[in-house]
Formats: sequence, C-alpha cells, structure tokens
Amino acid sequence: MIRKVSLIALGSVLLSGCFNVQTSQAPIATTYPLTTQQKMQAAHHWDVLAMHQAEQIMSNELLLARPLYISEDQATSQFTQAFGSLLTSHLVSRGASVKTTEANSLSVSFTVQAVKHKDRGYVRAPQGALTALTAGIAVATIPYNKLSEPALTLIPLAATADLFSGNWTSKSDQEVIITTQVTDRDRILYSTSNIYYINGGDHDHYQSRRVTPTRTVNLTNNW
Repeated sequence: MIRKVSLIALGSVLLSGCFNVQTSQAPIATTYPLTTQQKMQAAHHWDVLAMHQAEQIMSNELLLARPLYISEDQATSQFTQAFGSLLTSHLVSRGASVKTTEANSLSVSFTVQAVKHKDRGYVRAPQGALTALTAGIAVATIPYNKLSEPALTLIPLAATADLFSGNWTSKSDQEVIITTQVTDRDRILYSTSNIYYINGGDHDHYQSRRVTPTRTVNLTNNW
C-alpha cells in the first residue's frame, strides 16, 4: 500500500514538472476589497454635496479671488436646478464672488449621469456581518428565558435596532455620477466626480426634463 502511494506521489511530482500548476484558460472572477458608497435619499444630501463642492472650490489656489458664474441653462432636472441654487448659496456665504453674467468670470458647470445596472447579481454581506447578527439573536433570546414578562423580551432587541438602524439601507441597482467643473474658456481648472446610490423611485430627479416644442400658428384676418 505504501509503495502504491509513493508511486502516485512520484507520478504527481513528475507531471507537475511537465505542466504548469495553478493555471487557467480564462481569468477567474474575483471581488474588490470591501468599500462603502453613500446613498442619496433627501434634498439635504444634495445640500451636503453642494457645501462640500463650495469648500473644495474655495480652497483651490487656481480659483482664489476669481469671479464665478453658474449657468442657469444647466437646470434641466430637479437635482440640477436645486444643486445650482444650493451651490450658489454656499459659495456666496463663504465670500466667493458669484456673478449673474458670464463675462470675465470662470464658468462653474455640473453634469449628472444616471446609471441603472441590469444584472447586478448577489451582493454578499461584509465579513463578520453574519457573526454579528447571530450574536445579536443569541443575546436577544436571553430575556425570554430569564424574564417572566413577555413584553420585556423586546427591550434588548429594540435597543440593538436603535443602535444600528442608522447604518441600514436597502440595496439599489441605480446610481448617479455627479461631476462638477470650473473652466476658464477652454481650460479646466477644477474637476471632481462623486458617485452615489439612489432609490429606484428617485431616478427621474436626475433626468433631464424634456421641453415640448411649441408650434407657431400664424393668424390672419383674410378668409
């Protein structure tokens, strides 16, 4: 028996010398390291982004003491209309010179690209999530065995929910990419992009509103 095992092992070693081990005819799918991405769910989140962009613009040395102009032509969706107003307010409150005309000023523009994934697949929970959940369930069952009043058994579970509920959000297959730029004619002086998850029902907030063209009718008194 030992002789047969030795012969098999020897054959495996000899074969490994003839062929490369750990090879594949195509790349093996793998995942990225764990990352997080915020989810926009309120107009307040638009205001937070506008405040952040104003801070970044005001701290850029290339933009210091330069007048800025935010075009109203970009107000093509609910988000862009609100974001333009919010960004203007935060810039002015920080001492920026914001003009109502484009002449002799830097142009501030922003674009929004909505993305909808059609085959997102399963998004697994981060490492340790199942262990934490199991531990929470185990702790929640203790009062059921120790306390005589059934209503008291809900207290630890409610306390745990209150502690972690702010971190919970639903999975989404829709995202938006928001890019803010400051240009001087044909030169880009500042550019930054931010990506957020959005709720499926909020998709139209970031879509351009189509303006129905008006039809001109000529009126005459000739019959």
